[in-house]
Amino acid sequence: MQDRNKLIKENFIANVTSGDLPPPSRWQPDALGLSASECVDLLETQLMSRLLDLHSRVMQRQGESFYTIGSAGHEGNAAIAKAFKVNDMAFLHYRSGAFFIQRSKQLTGQTPLYDMLLSFAAAADDPISGGRHKVLGSKALFVPPQTSTIASHVPKAVGTALSIPLAKKLQHQGELANDGVVLCSFGDASANHSTAQGAINAAAWAAYQNIRLPIVFICEDNGIGISTPTPRGWIHANFANRAGLTYLSCDGLDILDTYRMAKEAERIARETYRPVFLHVRLVRLLGHAGSDAEVAYRKLSDIEQTEQQDPLLQTASTLLANNILNAAQICEMENTLSERIVRIAKEVVNKKKLESAKAVMRSLIPPPSMLPTPANISTDQRNALFKHERHNVGKPQHMAKLLNWTLHDLMAQYQQIVMCGEDIGKKGGVYHVTSKLVDKFGPTRVINTLLDEQSILGLAIGLAHNKFIPIPEIQFLAYVHNAEDQIRGEAATLPFFSNGQFTNPMVVRIAGLAYQKGFGGHFHNDNSFAVFRDIPGLIIACPSNGKDAVLMLREAVRLAHEEGRVVIFLEPIALYMQRDLHEVNDGQWAFDYPLPNESSPNDAQGITVHGSSQHLTIISYGNGYYLSRKAQTLLLAQGIDCQVIDLRWLAPLDEQGILAAVTGCNNVLVVDECRKTASISEAIFTLFAEHNIHTNLSRVTADDSFIPLGKAAYEVLPKCEQIVNAAQALVARSAPLEQPSSIDLTSSSPNAASNDNEPSAANKNKSFATSSF
Repeated sequence: MQDRNKLIKENFIANVTSGDLPPPSRWQPDALGLSASECVDLLETQLMSRLLDLHSRVMQRQGESFYTIGSAGHEGNAAIAKAFKVNDMAFLHYRSGAFFIQRSKQLTGQTPLYDMLLSFAAAADDPISGGRHKVLGSKALFVPPQTSTIASHVPKAVGTALSIPLAKKLQHQGELANDGVVLCSFGDASANHSTAQGAINAAAWAAYQNIRLPIVFICEDNGIGISTPTPRGWIHANFANRAGLTYLSCDGLDILDTYRMAKEAERIARETYRPVFLHVRLVRLLGHAGSDAEVAYRKLSDIEQTEQQDPLLQTASTLLANNILNAAQICEMENTLSERIVRIAKEVVNKKKLESAKAVMRSLIPPPSMLPTPANISTDQRNALFKHERHNVGKPQHMAKLLNWTLHDLMAQYQQIVMCGEDIGKKGGVYHVTSKLVDKFGPTRVINTLLDEQSILGLAIGLAHNKFIPIPEIQFLAYVHNAEDQIRGEAATLPFFSNGQFTNPMVVRIAGLAYQKGFGGHFHNDNSFAVFRDIPGLIIACPSNGKDAVLMLREAVRLAHEEGRVVIFLEPIALYMQRDLHEVNDGQWAFDYPLPNESSPNDAQGITVHGSSQHLTIISYGNGYYLSRKAQTLLLAQGIDCQVIDLRWLAPLDEQGILAAVTGCNNVLVVDECRKTASISEAIFTLFAEHNIHTNLSRVTADDSFIPLGKAAYEVLPKCEQIVNAAQALVARSAPLEQPSSIDLTSSSPNAASNDNEPSAANKNKSFATSSF
């Protein structure tokens, strides 16, 4: 089989030398404001991108390169880069190599050939990912890194675009210029993905309401997605007449036509703050990637016909027709660049790689931002802020009310907090947790979104790119599954693939878990958050009571602000309005509001322990902790004393605090309202096994079932009587251990007398963000 890699390289020289070239562009460079030297520069960029693609495949055959999805056929996007400013943030398709090179030329001191070859070789010196992936990205060039994305970057591009006029209106000193434009490139196949469709719809939805959104969507249409052709005319038919969206198109094989329409897109987006859809018609050369043999699904004649449309031949024809370069000069340029790339490649393949798990994982957690915590608002400001709550201030409240007050205080303290979500404005959220916030802080900081979780989370990621602290709300836990990749594949991976240079800190509030008296069935009683638990670097918080909800939400915002972290804040719906523990009107689950100046981050960190006992420990969280506290009283009446641990932070688990709290305890019961499979209880059992904790263990969990409607819901969820019965059985069948389990911990031992949900001593006086994560 012919080496098409080699053929394309040879054909370029042969065609330029013989003059067998396509017709030149019908546009004149000077009419578009391009000088002769600028045209030469664009050809050089296109050649750089092409030769890098060709050599990456040579390196792959030699075992020296690990990524061969290239930009061959898409080199016309160099003209798009030239049409925009270097600080216009660009979320790039993986075939935007020429764009990246051209942008690099706009900033002194950049070395794009060297940098990209380092990434091909997965060298630790790769300036963007540190050898973790071949990505197009640069902090200096305002290009956040993307992996092999299938349009998953489009929602955050929309969010970033919305943040620009928002920052101007709020006088927020962000990362991006007030007149900035956001660019987002993707392929024609990716345009069909629900993520792209939803994000573009969100942009059009906003623009239709005259919301400013300076973004240019760049659809690089080569007519095929791996092996599946895009129907002819599909992109035009789908996007040309969308409300709120300005559609432009160009011949991406013609560098001058591409530049002409890119400048028009830039003008519209920058001057009118309106979204633009730039349809760029291209070809794909060399298949999808190095491992993709096109002859398996395309006729050889079709492949050869596509190769004849090589955009580099079109650019060469245009430069020759305008007497900017002659054939010999073009061939010399190609030869010089080729030799230069080979020379650099020989150097980079010997560069050090990541050689340990520690080195690989170093960037999972971003470096601390070192930003100071804003001062708490004054007493007079608080009195004015809570004027509408005069009749409630100073009285114990349920969790929903305390969370609402916390959000009021936090938004007043952190001027860069922006909330976003469905129905969080005037309605105040389904459970009124965001009530009155829009009245106090306005619709620019409390944003009512459309019904699309991908767009909500994308908006949050985009806001974070412009130095806001986003607090998005997902209305119900089950709804997050529509958009989990925005957390898993985008938010959580950004520090990892940028070597800690980019972060998108946020606190994602999610109403969830079960026990809602059967209301709403599965979608309103989802009792599984396993989707989050295996995401590296992600923090999961789950308060069980109003006091902890206040302290932990403040800590979550601190972690986002100071540590650049992504925090999932899981709020148990069934406990939102809960005031009582044992009897109606006993008020034991209503709590006073801890004022900001009366608490510290230490109060929110790690586990809490209620009671003191070496006979029985119950470990739980959320609704399970509430039920366990009810069971604790019933067990005591039967002569069984126990202590109850509230985990509070579900990822990462406070392992040291848990181990310290169970030291010397004969029996441990884990109560987990989530499904038996893939639940926290499994992690705790594993923790004990790995640390050789020889104690009697048992667990009560939900069944491996979805939650049904009505009273049947309680048939698959843990009940208080189950906890009591399991505890009785555990104690009854376990003979007292002659030597209670104990372990040697380097931290201080737990406070045996701790009560009333106090943090365990093992977690006092340490940075939760840096030492546990």
